[in-house]
Amino acid sequence: MEKSKTSFGAKQIAITAILLAICIVSQFFKNLSIFITGPIINVCIALAVTLVNLPCGIILSVITPVTAYIIAASPVMMAVPGIIPLIMAGNAVLAVAVHFLLKKDVLGTKGLYSVKSYVMAIICALLKGAFMGLTISLWLLPTFIPAESPLRGKMATFQITFSLFQFITACIGFVYFFIIMIALKKVIKNAD
Repeated sequence: MEKSKTSFGAKQIAITAILLAICIVSQFFKNLSIFITGPIINVCIALAVTLVNLPCGIILSVITPVTAYIIAASPVMMAVPGIIPLIMAGNAVLAVAVHFLLKKDVLGTKGLYSVKSYVMAIICALLKGAFMGLTISLWLLPTFIPAESPLRGKMATFQITFSLFQFITACIGFVYFFIIMIALKKVIKNAD
C-alpha cells in the first residue's frame, strides 16, 4: 500500500524534532539580538511546513514562544503574558501563509528561482508582521501596560519590535529558507 503525501511517520517526527531543537538552541541567543533568534525561528517554521506539513509548522509556532518565555523571558513578556498567545498566532499566520502561498511553488521545478516565490515569501513575512503589529503593537501593549509602569517609556521600542522587526526577521528567515531549500534539492537530486 502506498503512503499518501500527508502521512506522518518517524521521518516527519524526526524532522520536526530537529527543527524544534534548532529553535530552542537559538533562543539562548535571544538576549543578544532578535536578528539572530527571529530569522532562525521563522526559517524553521517555513521548513517544517514545506518539508513535513502544516500541522508541524503550527506545532513549532505554538511551542517556540513558550520555550522563549522559559529560556529568556523579556520584561515585556513577563509584564504582559497575554503576548505569548499572540506570538503563537503570529507564527501560525506565517505557517499558514507558507502553506497556501509558497509551498507548492517552492516544491515545483523552478520555484526556488522564480520571482513569484520571492514575492510570495515577502507577502508571507508581511502577513506575520502586520498581524503582530495590529494585535500586539497597536492593541495589547498600549492596553495592558499600565501608564505608571517603567515599561511605558519603552513602548515605541516594543511596538517596533513586534511589528516592523517581525517583518524584517521573517524576510531574513526566508533568505535562509531559500538557501537551505536549494542545498536540500541538490542533495536529494545527487542521492537519486
